[in-house]
Amino acid sequence: MPIYHKLGKVPHKRHTTFKKEDGSLYYEQLFGTIGFDGMSSLMYHIHRPTQVKQIAKKYSVKPEVAVENNIQSYRFHGFNVKPAGDYLESRKIVMTNSDVNIALAAPQKSVTDYFYKNTDADEMLFIHRGSGVLKTMLGNINFEYGDYLVIPRGMIYQLHFDDADNRLFIVESYDPLYTPKRYRNHFGQLLEHSPFCERDIKRPENLQTHDEKGDFLLKIKKQGEIHELVYASHPFDIVGWDGYNYPYGFSIHDFEPITGRVHQPPPVHQTFESSGFVVCSFCPRLYDYHPESIPAPYNHSNIDSDEVLYYVDGDFMSRKDIDKGHISLHPAGIPHGPHPGTYEASIGKKGTEELAVMVDTFKPLKLTKDALAIADEEYYRSWLEDEDK
Repeated sequence: MPIYHKLGKVPHKRHTTFKKEDGSLYYEQLFGTIGFDGMSSLMYHIHRPTQVKQIAKKYSVKPEVAVENNIQSYRFHGFNVKPAGDYLESRKIVMTNSDVNIALAAPQKSVTDYFYKNTDADEMLFIHRGSGVLKTMLGNINFEYGDYLVIPRGMIYQLHFDDADNRLFIVESYDPLYTPKRYRNHFGQLLEHSPFCERDIKRPENLQTHDEKGDFLLKIKKQGEIHELVYASHPFDIVGWDGYNYPYGFSIHDFEPITGRVHQPPPVHQTFESSGFVVCSFCPRLYDYHPESIPAPYNHSNIDSDEVLYYVDGDFMSRKDIDKGHISLHPAGIPHGPHPGTYEASIGKKGTEELAVMVDTFKPLKLTKDALAIADEEYYRSWLEDEDK
């Protein structure tokens, strides 16, 4: 998110001496992406951020692919993923390709005995249930139901939950995750016709600086493995930072839907984008106002993308038998559209209360064993008329 932000104290000029009260130096660190060409921030540590005391165990968290080449439409019962105590243990990848992992998680407790860093991917955490604080080396962000948390790769963080009832929908992007470029001017500012603006963004605050030495466990994800490293100083020892590369939050409830006289296509719901996929927010809105409009979406062919819809709340007007936490997958190669009866039933309706997150990928998604464990294998037949079943 290209908004300049600053917390704590920083020197007047970058790459110059910045001294502590005892005359010794703070340690500057560049936190950037895409080499030196992407967004970056400059951070100032009390201790050197390079002090590794021990490299302990490593273990694989690569998804176990069950269906490599899929053309079947599926419904997955996301809330059937069993709660787990540990945040990392609770993350279950259900769909994957070379651009993205789509995962579910139901963590029951806060992370307090280790810190986590994903060096492979930017992360987008959608908070379906639960509330708490995202604690990072660049400050804290309070989160609640309906929040997107966008965490850039390399960010060290912990999730602190208020209670044990938490449900997360997680997207890992192997390319940086941005706001849609068509909603930004060439300076990076969100334009007037964008469905949200900078005022809606939750930026880090309450920078907490820990001047501590000891044994601090970091769990670092790299190339599908978790590496456990012990550092000699607390990773949250930053006294100040500034720049453009930092975690942020955005509530789906602050997304302002774009409507028209006739049905608007999915790109008007777009919220984030990467080179390999887009993320859209379907929110409560008024229906189309042409006197002969059909509010339900028209049938369309997924020739270039797999469509994943995560159902959050409300009544989704084009689907039958859909509940909170369900996920539908409509793969590339075959058309899909509203369920029988919903197309006709939408005529004359004035609005919808649906709330859902959509991920459209430009490469086919592979299904994992964790996905098939919560799959409805008969969903693909749900478009048949009763007499044809």
